[in-house]
Amino acid sequence: MNMKKHVKRGLWNHLMKSGVEMGLASIIYEVGVASKYVNHAMRTGDLGLAGTSNLYGEDQLALDVVADEIIKDRLDHTGRVSRIISEEQSEIIIFERQNRSGGYSVCYDPLDGSSLVDVNLSVGTIVAIYAGDDPLLSGCHQVGAMYVLYGPRTTLVYGAGNGVHEFTLNNLGEYVLTKEFIKVKESGRIFSPGGIRRDYLPEHEAVVKKLEEDGYKLRYSGGFVPDINQILLKGGGLFMYPATTTAPQGKLRLPFELNPMAYLVGLAGGAASDGRRPILELDCYDLDQRSPVYIGSREEVEMAKHYFNK
Repeated sequence: MNMKKHVKRGLWNHLMKSGVEMGLASIIYEVGVASKYVNHAMRTGDLGLAGTSNLYGEDQLALDVVADEIIKDRLDHTGRVSRIISEEQSEIIIFERQNRSGGYSVCYDPLDGSSLVDVNLSVGTIVAIYAGDDPLLSGCHQVGAMYVLYGPRTTLVYGAGNGVHEFTLNNLGEYVLTKEFIKVKESGRIFSPGGIRRDYLPEHEAVVKKLEEDGYKLRYSGGFVPDINQILLKGGGLFMYPATTTAPQGKLRLPFELNPMAYLVGLAGGAASDGRRPILELDCYDLDQRSPVYIGSREEVEMAKHYFNK
């Protein structure tokens, strides 16, 4: 019996076999290492408030602060990252070392959906990676992106121009390949609508009604990472967080959330739009920049654009 056929490929081995540039591979791998510590902290640590606020005025959970420090330290450890932006920090952080110039910049949300942790719902880490020293670029300039989902299973999904691949954290603390070259179908049968319906704009209300009339199933967890993961792993559907009367720019942030997810979904064959323009083509000029989003299968994204372009 050829035992090699039964050995599941680990994350580092997959990165090397896929030809991912060494510096980029190191960043993806080290975020994976960091996620193991974040996962442990979630299951054993303090879920209370840290007594501080992030740059958006939101109370920080102790877990948010811990996750941010863990990921920041591992990114510094790579020796490949010159600049980082974290959703938990108020400014760009510069790693001052001579050999960092010409390396990579990273935008990340250390624990997206952290308010769901205390009720035991899935949350995640989201990461966007750029070549060079400028982390505030349009999403089309990303060279890689990834997320980690902390759920019943802890999974890591990455893309670096070579397809989108899922790994699962096993009992030995190793990420092993579970799904390779994930694809989003041209259309799906589920939708995840964020926001409060009474605040919907007429165009978005029309999109929701169309999906309901066509028999789409509503699947919304309240967490961006699990909902995007569902669309990727189920093979299609549409996630939406629209502009509303109370939040005309939407809720989700471009550098930490939308750009990396739009990159991954696009790499898997899907699409992402603000209703009129591709998410990856939006200029990114501020840490707190937000945008409406329609992301998932191409047919549903195009349908949403149809209502906004009337």
